[in-house]
Amino acid sequence: MPQWVNRPEGSNWGDFGPDDQLGTLNYITEAARLAAVSEIREGRAFCLSLPLDLPGKVQLNPRRHPPRLAPTCLGETPYINYPLSNVDPLLKDVLSDDQVLMSTQYSTQWDSLAHVGALFDADGDGVAERCYYNGHRADVDVLGDGEVGAHGSYARRLSVAEMAKTPVQGRGVMVDFTRHFGRERVIITRSLLEEVLSKDGIEVRPGDILMLRTGYAEALVEMQQAPDPETLQHHVGAVLDGTDAALHDWITESRIAAIAADNYAVENPDADPHACCLRLPLHHHCLFKLGLPLAELWYLRDLAEALQAAGRHSVFLTAPPLYLPGAIGSPVTPVATL
Repeated sequence: MPQWVNRPEGSNWGDFGPDDQLGTLNYITEAARLAAVSEIREGRAFCLSLPLDLPGKVQLNPRRHPPRLAPTCLGETPYINYPLSNVDPLLKDVLSDDQVLMSTQYSTQWDSLAHVGALFDADGDGVAERCYYNGHRADVDVLGDGEVGAHGSYARRLSVAEMAKTPVQGRGVMVDFTRHFGRERVIITRSLLEEVLSKDGIEVRPGDILMLRTGYAEALVEMQQAPDPETLQHHVGAVLDGTDAALHDWITESRIAAIAADNYAVENPDADPHACCLRLPLHHHCLFKLGLPLAELWYLRDLAEALQAAGRHSVFLTAPPLYLPGAIGSPVTPVATL
């Protein structure tokens, strides 16, 4: 039985079972994945990731830091260009071995369902508690001394590992806002989204992963030589209107599996949080209410241009996060195949 008696209005809690940790990824059925394979007609593959050392010179989130590569060490000895003849004169091997420290959501990434929860009275006792998708309670802990990953965070449920096990693979559908608006900052409501879908003749099916090209990641790459974070964060690229209830309804009704954008946050970062008591209302609807994963900072230009040239909008998409138990977010290297 679920540990909750209330569920948020407009949520799907319990629809996939009381212990579900996949949310809308359940819409990617075997039949949906098999149908997505038919999108492979040319055999061309596209990497949809930025280099993971970007945003680089443009700081987007002061909590998130670029990767730091370092050699692994045995004692005090770094194993970079290390000749094993130091260990045994008969050996001719030279070894290099490294490790990385990075924020899992610094660059091209997935948000897991443990990324955003809410204060909500799920158990009906009149007191709002911290909970996450499907009523999972207090799923993100801060570990202390003596625990694995001491002084780190750990998602006991709803981590990216659940997405990795699924895995995330199916039909990706490109919505190219730059074809209609250039790189202007445009707030995308449901009506505007449906207008673009209609003009481009895009069919959205249950289980699809919606890929949103806004030009943001392209501007980010170009700004490495002359960073302009103010313009980038507040004036570049279309963003979804997280305050639009009709857009929330469309996301629910369409039964898409996930949303992947080339921008930072997917939704409008400048929306008034006091209007609805939420800093990230679209994250709240998608991650908390529906269990719909969000992805950010994908690089979609080359794929979008190839699709436009071919008169197509959909691809076979493979984009599992790292199989890293407990991780709240994950870098990803998505691959689209035409």
